[in-house]
Amino acid sequence: MSTLVSRFHPDRDPLRPPPAPGLGRGFGFAVVAHILLVGALSFGVNWRSAPTPALEAELWSAIPQAAAPKEQLPPETPVEPKPKPEPPKPQEPTREEIQAQRDAEIAIAKAKERKQREDQELRDAEEKKRKLEQQKKDEADKKERDRKDAERKQDQAKKDDAAKQEKAKRDADALREKQRQENLQRIAGMAGATGAPNATGSALKSSGPSANYAGRIKARVRPNIVYNDPGGASNPEAEVEVRAAPDGTIVSRKIVKSSGLEDFDNAVLRALDKTEVLPRDTDGTVPRVMIITFRPRE
Repeated sequence: MSTLVSRFHPDRDPLRPPPAPGLGRGFGFAVVAHILLVGALSFGVNWRSAPTPALEAELWSAIPQAAAPKEQLPPETPVEPKPKPEPPKPQEPTREEIQAQRDAEIAIAKAKERKQREDQELRDAEEKKRKLEQQKKDEADKKERDRKDAERKQDQAKKDDAAKQEKAKRDADALREKQRQENLQRIAGMAGATGAPNATGSALKSSGPSANYAGRIKARVRPNIVYNDPGGASNPEAEVEVRAAPDGTIVSRKIVKSSGLEDFDNAVLRALDKTEVLPRDTDGTVPRVMIITFRPRE
């Protein structure tokens, strides 16, 4: 087959595939279809269009006539401008008008001055009011500071007084205790005590009274004590120095250590005065000097 193609078409490449069959018939069919389409379009355009008839006419004048000349207008005369009216001269003001104008200016000046004076008075009043309010505020602040200072000084004075009273009480207690010890030593020396110089006893002899002698004395004095106990947690004691004769008659009595309750101290002294005579000890004697302790609740 390749030999026949090369024989009839010597310029064709033997290795190239042969053209598709029917290509020429297809191309011819396409050309005929386009020709028919163009003819149909042309027929349609000519069928719907109709030629417009053309008319021509010529006009002729029987006698020739000349045209009339152009209208000539008269020349315009220039219009002179009207003179401008002169402005009216200002009239001289009369004396009344001058006086009225002067009065009006004076009235305006006075009104302006009065307005300024009123504004200044208003500002002065506001400034005075502000200063007065500030003064009141300063006085109130000063009073408050003075009050606080006075309260602080008063509190400090109370604290100082309390401290002084506490110190005075401690000093008085210390002084009373010192005097008591001195009195005991002095009384013991006067009574011919046999104890050592540093002895703390108050009896004439080392043996002293019997163990229950103090209870016997209190048992006799206690019924004579008239005192309304206010109660409370404290139960202070009062120490009383009692001097007695050999037969037990109470010669003198005094408080050597207060209980802090003046009514109770006085009640104890009155009870001793009412008792008058102390009981004798088991050996038939009565100590000449004794320190007896009493409490509100025993």
